[in-house]
Amino acid sequence: MKLLVIKIATSHEVEDALSVFSQDNLNALGTETRNRDDFKKAGWLHDSTVVEMDDIKDLPKDTQFIAYFDQEADKDELVKKYRAKLKELNGYGLNIGEGNIRTSYIADQDWNTAWQKYYHVIDFSRHLAIVPKWEHYKPVFKDQQLIKLDPGLAFGTGNHKTTQLALMGIERAMIRPSTVVDVGTGSGILAIAAAKLGAKKILATDISDEAVTAAKENIALNDLHNISVHKTDLLADVKGKFNIIVANILAEILLNLIPQLDSHLNKNGQAIFSGIDYLQMPKIKRALNANDFKIDLSMQQGRWVGLVIVRKDK
Repeated sequence: MKLLVIKIATSHEVEDALSVFSQDNLNALGTETRNRDDFKKAGWLHDSTVVEMDDIKDLPKDTQFIAYFDQEADKDELVKKYRAKLKELNGYGLNIGEGNIRTSYIADQDWNTAWQKYYHVIDFSRHLAIVPKWEHYKPVFKDQQLIKLDPGLAFGTGNHKTTQLALMGIERAMIRPSTVVDVGTGSGILAIAAAKLGAKKILATDISDEAVTAAKENIALNDLHNISVHKTDLLADVKGKFNIIVANILAEILLNLIPQLDSHLNKNGQAIFSGIDYLQMPKIKRALNANDFKIDLSMQQGRWVGLVIVRKDK
């Protein structure tokens, strides 16, 4: 069996948007990105070797986004849809880079493991480390919690700034055993982190069948039994309230989540948002204000913003 591969020369600013679009709108089998900075850092992971950038084949100027589809997929139609999406993202003021699109076909067994060499342990914080299932890692602190992941096909490996901002928000919020809902769970990384940090009950939701499957597999990999996974759009069909609502998704999707917060957040609960490009912050602030919420803490890395959100004081 072969896979259709679509490669886009683009910018890191839009890699999350393209990932969500590919999986939720185009039914991609999987996505990955090759960032120029990753190659620079690769030689520093285990020793002081400097990577010879001139020797790397197809080294991206910034980011190469790659999506995989069944070989029977309509190649021309997919290229057309990606071009339209890039034009839309450019209209938001995001840098889309060169925007060149190339297509090819590969044997699926070549793709399944090729990207693994670029994914290594992320020693994230005093309390958390993210460990791919094929690597061994011994923490310096005995009580540092390990999040074991097989990133597979689902978005959310811990490398991206948006995921790390969400993790910081969860660490700050988890001051006592809490109930948590992870909206748009992807690989399940945030739900797993919440469990590792002491959450007593977690619900993970996603609209993607592939994400639901991947999240369940990663939860099992960590031998966790207090996380349930539910396929739904945001918090539709979800009953009950939670101490913490976390969502690492794009701003335009967060705008649809905000009206659902009040009916799913406990009285003194917190919502943790990430995936927000700073240019989208005015829209988020207006929507929060209109729904009687306010920003308690704002975190930023590069152009990405993470928020801790609470109800307005009555």
